[in-house]
Amino acid sequence: MEKKLPESIKGILASFPIKQPLRLMFQDEARFGRISDCCYCWCKKPERPMVKAMLSHQYVYAYAAVSPLDGKLDSLVLPEVNGNCMQVFLTEVASRYPSENIVMVLDGAGWHKSKSLVMPSNLKLLFLPRYAPELNPQEHVWDELREKSFHNKTFDTLDALEDQLVDALGALEMQNERIKSIAAWDWIIDAVSIAN
Repeated sequence: MEKKLPESIKGILASFPIKQPLRLMFQDEARFGRISDCCYCWCKKPERPMVKAMLSHQYVYAYAAVSPLDGKLDSLVLPEVNGNCMQVFLTEVASRYPSENIVMVLDGAGWHKSKSLVMPSNLKLLFLPRYAPELNPQEHVWDELREKSFHNKTFDTLDALEDQLVDALGALEMQNERIKSIAAWDWIIDAVSIAN
């Protein structure tokens, strides 16, 4: 993927009906549930930290796409992962950047390849190789989100979890430099400069 990305971008850019600036995005979904994520934490000796833990099978899903070049993050919280929710996400992202051609890199999940998806005119998909989540910088954004906003926390209701998720994603969307420091990998930046 690292070596083929510049040529893949060039080919996709040539297929857009209107010439516009390029926005390269990496997309992924993450499941957030009422299962507490316990981890080590600090406290003074001789006290022992007490962390509440719970197990409940209720989930919401975050859809997000990161632009490594400028650190923009676009996200939605949706109830499921399926073709319909993916369509909502793609349509929303395309509408946020109407004067740019978006190449969205994502994995090969079934709902990403749904026959019912209608691609916006300014958005094209580029699929990662199989079993290669390490090539997607959005995975690291999820790690950052979970570590800073969800470790050692429990939620009494699914609505409370969703509120925390929306707030945390909203805060990340406003921190372009922080996102850029996580996602702006050299091979991605180089691929865009070669393709343009």
